[in-house]
Amino acid sequence: MTTEKHVFGTDLLTATVTAHGAELISLRDPTGRELMWNGGPPWPRHSPVLFPIVGRLPAHEITLNDQPLHLPQHGFARDCTFHWLDRTAQGCTLELTENAATLTGFPERFRLRMTYRVEENRLTVSYELHNPDSSAVLHASLGAHPAFIWPLREDVPKTAHQLIFSENEPAPIRRIDDKGVLPEAFPTPVQGKNLPLTEELFVADAIIMPELNSHSVSYITPQKDGLHITWNGFRDLGLWMKPGANFICIEPWHGYAAPGDFSGDFSRKPGLLHLEAGESWNANWSVETI
Repeated sequence: MTTEKHVFGTDLLTATVTAHGAELISLRDPTGRELMWNGGPPWPRHSPVLFPIVGRLPAHEITLNDQPLHLPQHGFARDCTFHWLDRTAQGCTLELTENAATLTGFPERFRLRMTYRVEENRLTVSYELHNPDSSAVLHASLGAHPAFIWPLREDVPKTAHQLIFSENEPAPIRRIDDKGVLPEAFPTPVQGKNLPLTEELFVADAIIMPELNSHSVSYITPQKDGLHITWNGFRDLGLWMKPGANFICIEPWHGYAAPGDFSGDFSRKPGLLHLEAGESWNANWSVETI
């Protein structure tokens, strides 16, 4: 595993990205305050890239074009070494393509480029997924998984934080168990646009918001300071934390875990992107201090 890192930013925001997983591992404000989770117990990551699946597949035999498919939870990109294409004082671009190791579990060609850029007090993370094959369709999901510190300040209780969505979010949510997405929907905990944060929300694991109305959410304290997260191109949102840990994950996704009874060909899994030969898909998310 390479530990090669790139540090970049402005006087208002400094980011660190590592070649391993093209992962954002640090985001600091002008005072040096760390805004990302530290990657320690009980969760060793900071902001993994979820590809070519978000969530997990059930423990059934899954194939892709009649070939066995073996994907760990959230895919393999988070554990691969990306190649640097560009590194500047304001950002970087990294790339991952198929190789002998990825093809053993996921028999498809792909090119995934990640670009990070800081402008003033905003970090933007852009994704370009390209199908370089001349004839085959690329079937995949892609998602972000940034973990922000919670509480944002030591003098503010965790329960004093809230998420404020840009739009009302009345739609039911989905939940998961150790097999996959549960078949039933559940009432949303969002009250109009507001979601008061408590650890109890996550005792039943992640909150999945499929095809939500909003394209942004503010994660704030009672003093209205905090972070503003926006996304484009992603369709779904996941919210997650481990009870007892000091982080909250705000995760724009395209796709989520398979239903617990899903079997057969991966291409029929709900929520996938289906890129024709030569086609590309682009999305991004950003975070800024407020």
